[in-house]
Amino acid sequence: MAGQDADIFDDMRHRLITGEFGYGSKLRAEKLREDYNCSASTVREVLFRLSTVGLVEFQEQRGFRAPHQSLERQHDLTQMRIMLESEGACLSIRLGGVEWESRLTAAHHKLSHIEMRVRSSGDVIPLLGLWSRAEQEFHETLIDACDSKLLKRTHQVIYEQFRQQLVSAETNYGYFPENIREHQAILDAALERNEDLMRVRVHDHLARNLIKPLPQKSQPAAVGRSSAM
Repeated sequence: MAGQDADIFDDMRHRLITGEFGYGSKLRAEKLREDYNCSASTVREVLFRLSTVGLVEFQEQRGFRAPHQSLERQHDLTQMRIMLESEGACLSIRLGGVEWESRLTAAHHKLSHIEMRVRSSGDVIPLLGLWSRAEQEFHETLIDACDSKLLKRTHQVIYEQFRQQLVSAETNYGYFPENIREHQAILDAALERNEDLMRVRVHDHLARNLIKPLPQKSQPAAVGRSSAM
């Protein structure tokens, strides 16, 4: 990807996973080009690339849209995150050294600082972009020493789709105290080098986003509070 295209791709990806576009919103290249001072064809190419990682839906004759909300998809993405993050974190515990511990501790410090600021101010919106990046950095650093490029790449794709599914529906950010405790518990398990505890902590952090039970065709589902990011 050329430099400008890469910048547009990264910015659009961030806008998509932080909920700037609502579920099913039409993504018009002719309009978006104004945000980037580029051609509509450049934006279309970026949107095609984003569709290959599941952040944009494309249909012939209908064009590009932000993905629709899907409880089944939320459930599947949550299950995949639990599996990938648990395995990646345990491999990192096994293979990572002091350098990995230091990077993870630093990533957690940054995330915790932002989450504390959000909790004290009671308003996440001004810090949403910073928090989103710091939260992703922490979870990616958690699995970074797993020695599997495929696992890390797959986790990134699943993580971003997961965030996108939840963030557009989020209206109450009162769960930050719980998130702070859970992120600390994950860090503690990593520093204790306790793989069994790590699997429990990752599962507990994400499991509330599973759908119980899964919806039938014409039957509403009971949705757990979408808090763990």
